[in-house]
Amino acid sequence: MDKTTALLALVALGQETRLEVFRLLVRAGAEGVPAGEIAARLGAVQNTMSAHLKTLGQAGLVHAEREGRSIRYTADMTGFRDLLAYLMEDCCNGAPELCQPIIQAVTCKC
Repeated sequence: MDKTTALLALVALGQETRLEVFRLLVRAGAEGVPAGEIAARLGAVQNTMSAHLKTLGQAGLVHAEREGRSIRYTADMTGFRDLLAYLMEDCCNGAPELCQPIIQAVTCKC
């Protein structure tokens, strides 16, 4: 991950509703949640939620899959793991291998 991509992800997660959406999708796992249900669960207007989901998608943090007339969203755990790896790249006094267990733990097999 490069700095620009990391900044996009951090900006996306730096907004309260988008952070709530991402956490909801992480809890949902591989099953994901339809867009309308995300909006309903979080008490948001659907067109506003669409903008938030688009931002998260552009940041590489969510994945969208069309199911007929609706779109189901899942957390992109690879994008999230890449963000964590970027943030921890220089950790532990120059020994990033010490942080690998944390990064590997994010690899969700849900």
